Amino acid sequence: MVNHRAMAWIRRRIAAFGRRWPVYRRIVPALSVVALWAAIPGPATAMAGPATLRNAAHEIPASVTILAFLRPEAERLRVVMRVPLESIRDVQFPLFGPGYLDIAAMQPLLADAARLWIADYLEIFEGNERLEIVEIAGTRISLPSDRSFDAYDEALAHVRGPALPAGTELPWQQAMLDVLLEYRIASAASKFSIRPALSHLGIRTFTVLHFIEADGTDRTFQYLGDPGLVRLDPRWYQASVQFVKLGFSHILDGIDHLLFVFCLVIPFRKFRPLVAIVTSFTVAHSITLIASAAGMAPSALWFPPLIETLIALSIVYMAFENIVGPRLERRWLIAFAFGLVHGFGFSFVLRDSLQFAGSHVPASLLAFNVGVELGQIFVLIVAIPVLEWLFRRAVAERMGTILLSALVAHTAWHWMLERFASLREYDFQWPVLDLAFLASVMRALLLLLLIAGAVYLLYGWAARFAQGKPRGETSQAGG
Repeated sequence: MVNHRAMAWIRRRIAAFGRRWPVYRRIVPALSVVALWAAIPGPATAMAGPATLRNAAHEIPASVTILAFLRPEAERLRVVMRVPLESIRDVQFPLFGPGYLDIAAMQPLLADAARLWIADYLEIFEGNERLEIVEIAGTRISLPSDRSFDAYDEALAHVRGPALPAGTELPWQQAMLDVLLEYRIASAASKFSIRPALSHLGIRTFTVLHFIEADGTDRTFQYLGDPGLVRLDPRWYQASVQFVKLGFSHILDGIDHLLFVFCLVIPFRKFRPLVAIVTSFTVAHSITLIASAAGMAPSALWFPPLIETLIALSIVYMAFENIVGPRLERRWLIAFAFGLVHGFGFSFVLRDSLQFAGSHVPASLLAFNVGVELGQIFVLIVAIPVLEWLFRRAVAERMGTILLSALVAHTAWHWMLERFASLREYDFQWPVLDLAFLASVMRALLLLLLIAGAVYLLYGWAARFAQGKPRGETSQAGG
């Protein structure tokens, strides 16, 4: 029995195909050409002979380590650099065998690769004048086991030395590209700076840069990604400006520090209460920040996650205290106690940045602290008027304090749990009773003595400050 519905559907499909045949007639030849083009072997597969070419579109390496030396000598500044060859992309690597690099065929390509992927991404300045590259004075392929870049003289001699033998069986993913760049300078005693933008070489790019001064002093810089303008031997005011910016940006970028300051000022927005609270917090974090920079903080791996957990705990505590009912007479002391914790948190950021201070570490520490204070003042200038408007126009002050503090406590509570979970992954080991342990105990006692002295001075100042409070001013700023 014939299914009439099925036959009717088939007839409609045939009719539709007939109506669209002029369109298909134009598309089918084009698709045939594309399929034929895809089937034809490209240069990487059609090349005959013992050597083949590596596909130019290989993936960006996940991790790249760059070793570099920069040294001014007479009228030339030399940059000797080593990068993994796999970080150089869009270059067809001549290969032979199962994937070995053809050293002889690769040698003519190295200068262009070094210019396009390295030299064009380096900006070097003598004073304020940008230097122009004179020449790419040397390039070569090296084995991954080569140790020439342990010292400048060895690296320079290695790059200028003979190439690897032509038959070296070196997988292209393991090869290293060594480059020698030369710039013309006016004097080796000038002040130099560099803006390296080499993070494009890998997803995670780590650089170790040695600046060899004219007198032979070696300044070592280690950084991830692109650090911006690096002054290799900054003057004190240049380092100070840089660290003021760093401290200011750290406050604005650190949401946990912002929330802590926000909790401090929600119930106390008048000038006099704020002076005592902010001063106490500033003195406290300055003590631990400087102490950490001086090497007085524990160096154990569990210490940074412990501090991060305590910072989250400090926010939770301040938020709960705002909910229960804050008391002005003790808030300066609580701000001091938690300020000690936050100071260690600031030091973790500062620790990796002090290498850019040159010989002006004390000035840079002071400048970083100034930047932190400027950031706090900026937050207060923005937050206080907003809170005043909110409590006057939108919600009653007590209810608003509870709601805002509850939101902050909820966020910080999750931070605390996550950070505590990370902290538990570290194995705590009791220290060995030796001279190193005794030295650390002495440093801790000295730090405790400084803290006790600061508390004593602040207590006396706070008492005199409270006695000078104008009549009628309440402890609750909004009351």
